Amino acid sequence: MAKKKNFYLILILGSLAALGPFSIDMYLPGFLDIAKDLKSTESTVALSLSSFFIGISAGQLLYGPLLDKFGRKKPLYFGLALYILSSFLCLAVTDVNQLIVLRFVQAIGSCATAVASMAMVRDLFTVEESPKVFASLMLVIAVSPMLAPTAGGYLISALGWKYVFVFLGFMAILMLLASIFKLPESYKPDPSYSLKPKPILTNFLLVLKEPQFYTYALISSITFSGLFAYVSSSPQVFMKIYEVSKTGYGWIFALLSVAFIGSSQLNSLILKWFTSKKIVTWALVAQCTFSLLFLIFALNDWLNLYLTIGFIALFLSCLGFINPNAAALSLAPFTKNAGSASALMGALQMGLGALASVMVSLFSEHSVVPMPLVMTSAAFIAMFCLLIGRRFIVTEIEASADTAVVAH
Repeated sequence: MAKKKNFYLILILGSLAALGPFSIDMYLPGFLDIAKDLKSTESTVALSLSSFFIGISAGQLLYGPLLDKFGRKKPLYFGLALYILSSFLCLAVTDVNQLIVLRFVQAIGSCATAVASMAMVRDLFTVEESPKVFASLMLVIAVSPMLAPTAGGYLISALGWKYVFVFLGFMAILMLLASIFKLPESYKPDPSYSLKPKPILTNFLLVLKEPQFYTYALISSITFSGLFAYVSSSPQVFMKIYEVSKTGYGWIFALLSVAFIGSSQLNSLILKWFTSKKIVTWALVAQCTFSLLFLIFALNDWLNLYLTIGFIALFLSCLGFINPNAAALSLAPFTKNAGSASALMGALQMGLGALASVMVSLFSEHSVVPMPLVMTSAAFIAMFCLLIGRRFIVTEIEASADTAVVAH
């Protein structure tokens, strides 16, 4: 009975954690259709993705204190209700600016599910059980980018892009019902917990003063922005420039997700022989090399569909080694402020991701060049941060294999 109960708990928590990734990836095959229906451009539609990233970035910092003050379930209910409302309002949009605003609101709602699910794992499971449960949740999150665009491609081809938001809305309703009736309240509300900005900002400032944190958090976030540049420009590149079908785009996106997920899983094995510090260094050198070659090929018009997929796969494979190790190294110095450090890193990741997706949308829709340009810039800026930041780290605390995590 205990195993059965745990299975349902993990299933619900995994679904909650996957709502954000599904919301990001599922509507990507519909970019061209959305632009046509709303009499806009694909670049402007891509700003709805940027606004979603900004919402997630802000929400990371919002829900942590709320979950501690009001318990886990009330903020979760609020977030899901906000998500459901904004999803169904997307059906009524007549202007791309309305979609951009609603996607921001939808992101604020989805943040509650991600933050609450992680917090509830710590509440509901023992120290011995937690790593296995987190691994299950990470697997669900990692599989989402493979399933969501493929499913979205078929749904959009059959019914139209607005039905993606119908699907997401009903998905959130099921999660809300499961949360109400099947999830226990795992944390007693703390009325004394202060929501005043000063103590919260003080914690964040203490985190930012740690050289190991800001060095590796910047590396993780900047290289991750290359992923967002790819995600936001991939509909135009694959469906408009290379004229791939909606369903074909979904399968390409799924294939490229395997490159990122596969290397992050391989990273766990490599950590038995190499330190996180060495892996980050060599993976970053490789990423700079591959992204620069990608840019050179794009500038000289040497690219075709298969070379483009190959270069993106190489970039994402490097990211699969960089991201978990840099994230683990940035959090390694903390015990007391680990929650604040994690929230700050998540906000930084999504904030820079939003910036990268906006930058890509400013360029021409008829060229592949903006994608490798932003990806190459991200890789070289991250390398600069590594070389400069390490000078300020007096004693570098190494991360163990158990602390390396994968972010989406």
